[in-house]
Amino acid sequence: MNNKENTKGRIQLILARTVAYIILIFLSFLCLFSFYMLIINATRSNFQLQSGFTLLPKDHFFINLRNAWNDFSINIPRGMLNSFFIAACCSVLTTYFSALTAYGIHVYRFKLRRFAFYFIMAVMMIPPQVSAVGFIQLVYKLHLTNNYIPLIIPSIAAPVVFFYMKQYLESVLPMEMVEAARIDGSGEFYTFNHVVLPIMKPALAVQMIFSFVGSWNNYFIPALLLDKKELKTVPIMIAQLRSADYSKFDMGKVYMFILLAILPVMIVYIILSKAIIKGVTAGSVKG
Repeated sequence: MNNKENTKGRIQLILARTVAYIILIFLSFLCLFSFYMLIINATRSNFQLQSGFTLLPKDHFFINLRNAWNDFSINIPRGMLNSFFIAACCSVLTTYFSALTAYGIHVYRFKLRRFAFYFIMAVMMIPPQVSAVGFIQLVYKLHLTNNYIPLIIPSIAAPVVFFYMKQYLESVLPMEMVEAARIDGSGEFYTFNHVVLPIMKPALAVQMIFSFVGSWNNYFIPALLLDKKELKTVPIMIAQLRSADYSKFDMGKVYMFILLAILPVMIVYIILSKAIIKGVTAGSVKG
């Protein structure tokens, strides 16, 4: 009887794993297929793209690359540098100050602690579009248009990232570790920077990826604040290519630019994903 139950259990486990693998393979295919089609379309001319769908690459990859790179209406290297600078600054500020805020509310016991937490959660419920008009008016009053400051500094306040960091700290940071650091004479900022942050490496890496991608793909606010050609970011330049006159519109060039715009994001993801695996592995070894 026990053998039959064990056999039945193994069969059910194998079936469950098979179904899980099938679902994962299907989801992976959906994710990779769109990227594959982007690469294929970047190798096709505008006429070939209009002629229909194909799964095989063509011979216009370098032609599209040259046309996109030499387009007089945009400056791809400058646009990518602008986007990278803004995205890198936003990702660093977002993760650091969100982790610092989460650490303060998690570690310190003060009267308004619960109110501060719920206030930040309430701010998280407000869509960014609601405050966009007032924010744009404030930027114009301060004469900060065509400036990266209003695109970078507000990233310090990130309620979603704060909530993630707060939950992560509750699961990995024992108060005894903080108290031991204080007994050894460590200052609060030294404790946070040298004791707490190394523990939070996996969470920091995850949020840096999300923050970097979100800032890199941000179009709404930069499009309202940046009108100088040398300050424009990648999403604005892609929109310019798409809104070009139909007689001059080159879809192959647009696909090539989108492909070039994705590459830095992929590089950042690969670098930080290694940090995630390293942090999780280190945490499991210590446990």
